[in-house]
Amino acid sequence: MDNPLRILFAVSEVAPFSKTGGLADVASALPKALASLGHDVCVVTPRYRSFEGPVNRLSTMRVRTAQGEVAATVGRATLPGSAVTVYTIADNRGWFDRDGLYQSPVWDPDDNLERFAFFSRAVLELPATLGWTPHVFHCNDWQTALIPMYLASERSRAPVRTVLTIHNMGYHGSFRGDLFRATGLPAWWYSMSGLEFFGQVNLLKGGLVAADLITTVSPTYAKEIQAEPFSHGLHGVLASRRGDIVGILNGIDRAEWDPANDPMLAAPFSASKPGGKSACRDDLLKQTGLPPGPGPVLAMVTRLVEQKGVDLLISLLPELLMVDLRLVVLGTGDGPYEAALRDWAAKRPERMAVALTFDDALAHRFMAGADIFLMPSRYEPCGLSQLYAMRYGAVPVAHQTGGLADTIVDYTPRSAIEETATGFLFRPCTAENLLRAVELALAIRRDRAGWKRLMISAMRSDFGWERSAEHYVDAYRRAIIQPPRRPLG
Repeated sequence: MDNPLRILFAVSEVAPFSKTGGLADVASALPKALASLGHDVCVVTPRYRSFEGPVNRLSTMRVRTAQGEVAATVGRATLPGSAVTVYTIADNRGWFDRDGLYQSPVWDPDDNLERFAFFSRAVLELPATLGWTPHVFHCNDWQTALIPMYLASERSRAPVRTVLTIHNMGYHGSFRGDLFRATGLPAWWYSMSGLEFFGQVNLLKGGLVAADLITTVSPTYAKEIQAEPFSHGLHGVLASRRGDIVGILNGIDRAEWDPANDPMLAAPFSASKPGGKSACRDDLLKQTGLPPGPGPVLAMVTRLVEQKGVDLLISLLPELLMVDLRLVVLGTGDGPYEAALRDWAAKRPERMAVALTFDDALAHRFMAGADIFLMPSRYEPCGLSQLYAMRYGAVPVAHQTGGLADTIVDYTPRSAIEETATGFLFRPCTAENLLRAVELALAIRRDRAGWKRLMISAMRSDFGWERSAEHYVDAYRRAIIQPPRRPLG
């Protein structure tokens, strides 16, 4: 191809090596899609204690931090199913050799400022160690937001540009103001025009100020975050960068999430041969201990936190579990939500089952066995679960926000006739509206032929990474040709 780009993808987690959520899936799939387009891309990530997979030790390097020089060990792995290199960064301070990625009951999350300041500095040192200079540092969320700040602080800017992707505005990377010195940044960065935010160090804010270009993970979310409540207080800085914000939908790894070739399923199926889904449904009921029956299976696979609307579902359980259906929930999260779901499953074991765990194989089986997938998120930057669900024939019921609005075609009389509907959307995000959407989905399911058409339409939705990767390449090229961000001081 003409003018291939060199891209260093800096991220705090990447599947299958480390994962707490969808960011890890993006960090695995997007670099592979970029490589398939002919670009020279590699990933750099911390090597946590829980890092899964073989790593070859490559070299060591000295990294300057506010705490002095730190020895960093560079390792090398490969993204499964590709030739994309993953460089790992370990340290001799024990910052990443501990349980948990970002928090744990036994260590202070304030430590994250030192941890990811070191990692960001190490990312900047890595190209010299490799003898390879990228055109673009692609940074992701607050954990790597210091990279644009460090580069923007240099009076003599290197030709490399920075693109910062916001995967979730709800997580800023906020720390006490007195910890600012741990960043090693010049003092003028701790100001209203820098990363200071109501007396705290706000890494995401600083990254938004410093990055050459900002992307987020759906066009609708790119608009939503420029106002409250979706900006979480950062609407001012986002408004100042309005012309530099691009919304690009996430995709999914169609090889990993393919019901026709998924070894985790009881039977294969596809849009053209959907028969195997009934076997997957029966298998899910058996695995979760629910009795067989003709009623629909509803599933929710999510983090059990307020953002995901778990409380809305819980408030509906007294009414919902009176209906002839099966409800299965998979996930972990806030203790009160876990307890409430566990209690309801104990009260109605013939209707409801809960797996309070993170289990990727079980997630595949939940998607494959479900008729309806619940996603009542209060906000959802993009969402991957609804994309997986549609591919596996689990028709989504979702709040009309962010990427959910961009990826699900709402069931209406017109979309039903045109056979373009792929799910059911509701708005505003209330328990009453969620219930109405579920009731509509249950009513439509009683028409078996109509439901099959709806399910097949959802399964044929194309959300592979190829198109999205091309949009990222356009964003990289735009960042490269525009003037670099200048330092504040």
